[in-house]
Amino acid sequence: MVGLLCIIGMAAKSQTGGINGRVIDASSGQPLIGANIIIEEISNGVATNEFGKFSIKNLEAGTYNLIVSFIGFEKFSQKIAINAGKFSSVDFALLPDALALEDFEIRQNLVQNASTISSLDLQLRPISTSQDVLKIVPGLFIAQHAGGGKAEQIFLRGFDIDHGTDIALTVDGMPVNMVSHAHGQGYSDLHFVIPETIERVAFDKGPYYTSKGNLNTAGFADFQTKKRLDNNLFKIEGGQFGTFRTVGMFNLLSAENIDEPSLFLATEYSRTDGYFESPQHFNRFNALLKFHQRVAENKTIEISASSFTSSWNASGQIPLRAIESGQITRFGAIDDTEGGETGRTNLNFNLITDLADGGTVQNQVFFSKYDFELVSNFTFFLNDPINGDQITQSESRNIYGSNNRYFNNWDLFGLNASTEFGAGFRFDQVEDIRLSRTLQRQTVLSDLARGDVQETNAFIYAEEVLNISEKIALTTGLRYDFFTFDYTNRLSTNYDRKVENKGILTPKLNLSVQAAKDLNFYIKSGIGYHSNDTRVVVAQNGQEILPKAYGIDFGTLWKPSPNLLVNLALWRLNLDQEFVYVGDEGIVEAGGKTRRQGVDLTLRYQLSPSLYANVDLNYTNPESVEEAEGQNYIPLAPTFTSIGGLTYEGKTGFSGSLRYRFLDDRAANEDYSVTAKGYFLLDAVVNYSIGAFDFGLSVENVLDTEWREAQFETESRLRSEANSVSEIHFTPGTPFQARLSVAVKF
Repeated sequence: MVGLLCIIGMAAKSQTGGINGRVIDASSGQPLIGANIIIEEISNGVATNEFGKFSIKNLEAGTYNLIVSFIGFEKFSQKIAINAGKFSSVDFALLPDALALEDFEIRQNLVQNASTISSLDLQLRPISTSQDVLKIVPGLFIAQHAGGGKAEQIFLRGFDIDHGTDIALTVDGMPVNMVSHAHGQGYSDLHFVIPETIERVAFDKGPYYTSKGNLNTAGFADFQTKKRLDNNLFKIEGGQFGTFRTVGMFNLLSAENIDEPSLFLATEYSRTDGYFESPQHFNRFNALLKFHQRVAENKTIEISASSFTSSWNASGQIPLRAIESGQITRFGAIDDTEGGETGRTNLNFNLITDLADGGTVQNQVFFSKYDFELVSNFTFFLNDPINGDQITQSESRNIYGSNNRYFNNWDLFGLNASTEFGAGFRFDQVEDIRLSRTLQRQTVLSDLARGDVQETNAFIYAEEVLNISEKIALTTGLRYDFFTFDYTNRLSTNYDRKVENKGILTPKLNLSVQAAKDLNFYIKSGIGYHSNDTRVVVAQNGQEILPKAYGIDFGTLWKPSPNLLVNLALWRLNLDQEFVYVGDEGIVEAGGKTRRQGVDLTLRYQLSPSLYANVDLNYTNPESVEEAEGQNYIPLAPTFTSIGGLTYEGKTGFSGSLRYRFLDDRAANEDYSVTAKGYFLLDAVVNYSIGAFDFGLSVENVLDTEWREAQFETESRLRSEANSVSEIHFTPGTPFQARLSVAVKF
C-alpha cells in the first residue's frame, strides 16, 4: 500500500513543474527580503527569503504571468513557461520607485514580514548616526551619558539593557556585543558603522530566533552594509557647539552590472565640543573598504576591512542637589576629567555558494581587534575624600569567529518547506581587562581588578519552516551552545587561573496563520539566554553561568485598508537572572529572577502618495519575582514609551520629517521612592535635492525642552559634604541643536 502511494505521488509530481528564482535591488545588488511573487492566473504567491530567493512548486504545465513587487520599487511582470517535471529559473532585478504602503502584502512567513517593515522604516526615517538606525526598532530607546564616544545605554521591552546585555547586535554577521567587557556584559559600540553605508536592518523582539544565540532575550538587530555604491558621495555637516562631520564614499571599481566586481571606500570624520561647559573635544574617524564579486556562476565572495578610532572628554552624571544649590548649572560638572578612547578594526570574509538544487551555503570568517579605555567618576568623594573616586576601565581584545549556514527550499507531501542548518564559533581573547582607581586620568592609585579572559562559544542549530497550507506556517528550531570561560587573575600571587564549561539547549516554536488576505495571527515562543561575565562565572564556581529567558508573543499583522498597517502583540518574558547596575563601582553584577509582560502597538499609515505617519506605543509591567511586594520594581525599567511622526517625500526634491519621542516616568530604585523623570521631545529634518546636490537641515529638541537623558540613583559625596547622599544623578539631554548639511553625488 505504501509503495502504491509513493508511485502515485511520484506520478502526480511528474505532471507538475515549478519556478525557482531570486529578486534583487538592481542598483545595489542586495537581495530584496520579503518581495512578493504572485502568479496572476491562480492568485497564488510567495515571498522571498533572506537570500532574496523564492520557490513555487506543484504548478501544472503551462504559461503563467509572474508579478513581482516590493515597497519602494517598480512592479515587474514576466511570462514564464512551466514544463512538467522541470523547474524554470528566473531572476528579477527591481528598480527603485516611490514608496507605496499598498504594495506591502502580509504573508504567513513572519521573518519576511519583519524584514519588509524594516526596509520601509529605514526609507522613511532620518538617519544621522548608527544609533539612529537602532531606534527604528519599535519601543527601543537609547541614552548617551559619557561624552558621545561611549556606547549608548539601551532600553527595550521593560529592560534597562545597559549597553547590550539583553539585545544581540551584529553588523554584516560580525558580533557587536562584547562579552565579559571591562564596562559590562554585552557592551555594544555601534559607532564603527558609517550610517550612509547601511543598506538594511533586520530586527525583531523576543528570544524566538534559532540563528540568534547569546544575549538574544529582549530582541536582536542585524545591520547589513551596502555591497556596492549607486554613485560617489561627498558630504559635509556642521552645526552648533563646534559640531562638524564629513563623509566620503567612492567607487574604486565601477561595475556596469551586478555580475561585475565592485570595490568601494567609505570614510567618515566627526567632531564636536558638545553642549557642556567643559568642551568634550570629541573626535571619531571611520573607514570601510568593501569588495564584492561573483567569482563563478554559483559563487560570490565579499571581503571587507573597516577601522575606527574615537576619543573624548566627558562631564559625567551630575547630582541633582549640586544644581539645586547653585554649585553647578545643568551643563556643568563635578569631575570634568572623565572621558575615554576606543578603537576597532575588522576583517570580514564571506563566500556564498548557490547549489544546483536551489540551496545556498554561506561561509563566513571574521576577525576584530578592539581597544577600550573609559574614565568615570560616579560617587565623587565617597570612598576617597582626598583624591576622589575616579575609576578607569580598560581592555585589549581580539575576536576570532566563523558562521556557516545551509538553506534550502523543498516540499513534503506537496507542502512547501525550508530547512536551515548552522554552525560556528566565537573566541574572545581579552588581555589586561582592568578596573583601577585613578587620579586625573593619568595616575593609577590602585587596581581593584585585573586579569585576562579567554571565552569560547561554539554553536550548532537547525530550523524547519513548514507551510502546512497556503495560510499556515509552522517554524520549529533547536539550538545548542557550548561555552568555555577562562580567567587568569593578575592580582593574585600565583596568577590564579580558573576554567568553567557549560552548554545550553534552546528550543523555538512559532506558528503563523494568514486568516485573510490582509490579516495574519501569530504565536511565537522560545527559550533564550544571556551568558554571565567570565569573571562572575569563575567566582561563582560555575553557578548561573547561562541564565535562561522564557518568552511568548501573541500578535497580529493587519491591513484594514490599503494604506494602513497595524501590528499588535501581547507578550511575556521571564528571566532566571537579572543584571543590576552598581553605580559606586561602575560595574554590572547578577541579580535575581524577573518577569515582564506587556503590549506593543505599531501603526503605519500613508496619508497621501507623499505623506506618511507612524506611531509606536509600548506598555510593559516589569517586576522582580523574588522581592517582597513594594520592593519589586526594576530600577530604570521603562513602563510606557511611544515614538512616532510624519514623513514627507515630495516629487519636487523636498522631503522632511517631524518626529516625537516620549518616555514616561519610571522607578529609579527597587521601592519606587525615587523617580527617574520622563520626557517628550520633538525632532525635525528638512531636505532638498536638486541635480547632484542634496541640502539638509536637522534640528534636535525643537522645543528646547530641559530633559534628563541618562539617570541613576547613586550614593555620592561632594568635597564640601560631611555625609553622603543617595539621589538622582543624571546627564542632561541635548538642548535645541541645529545642523546643516550639503552633499554632492558624482
